[in-house]
Amino acid sequence: MQGVLTEALSTIMRQPIALTVAGRTDAGVHATGQVAHYDVPQSIWGRYRDGLRRRLNAVLPADVRVHRLAEAPAAFDARFSALGRHYRYRIDNSPESGYDPLRRTDTLSWPRPLDIDAMNAAADLMLGEHDFAAFCRKKPQGTTIRCLRELRWVRTHDGDASDPAGGTREILMARVSADAFCHSMVRSLVGAALAVGEGRCPPEWQGDLLNLQERSSAVAVAAAHGLTLVRVDYPADSDLAARSLITRRVRER
Repeated sequence: MQGVLTEALSTIMRQPIALTVAGRTDAGVHATGQVAHYDVPQSIWGRYRDGLRRRLNAVLPADVRVHRLAEAPAAFDARFSALGRHYRYRIDNSPESGYDPLRRTDTLSWPRPLDIDAMNAAADLMLGEHDFAAFCRKKPQGTTIRCLRELRWVRTHDGDASDPAGGTREILMARVSADAFCHSMVRSLVGAALAVGEGRCPPEWQGDLLNLQERSSAVAVAAAHGLTLVRVDYPADSDLAARSLITRRVRER
């Protein structure tokens, strides 16, 4: 998304545009609540502001759309001003029926039974501020310490039971929220949860991984297409600058 949107903006404004996004999702991950910003002189913004969203959507590929475009406060930074990010991961756990063709691009098909109670027991051990090195691809001079505020699996259903052609499908959905996420963190948390849900590992195993200081080869990274960034939270305009300073602080163990 970042690349194609940057290219579209640069083409329309006829100059290089540096775009900053709230979360750089892995290839194949979806976003319904992505936020981005770019800096241009006021004169250029005034020239292109009217009709810019319409022009962008006319040149962007069909799977990328700009829903809202506005002038941001001077202290706003899409990445560093964020208070929190919220993701959803969808798993179709319907036995022996394969994936739903209409949801194949945003839902992981997993026909083997999953114990949602065990998955939530493991999830409870993840909450709070921890070093998630076992679940992340660490960047040089980066930190893998994050504050995980929510990790909860819920069971829901898709479809219509009165439809003889389809019926209902059993969906497991993870709600995941944190102040920030490191690379592949959510998908790794899901991968570990699948191992617990199938009974291959006890819930305590996932909690014990927090003691590691490097990426664990025992944790599989779940497929990208089941993950969606659904919302990014920001403080009041008056608190944007202070929030950026806090976010840029390097946390230590």
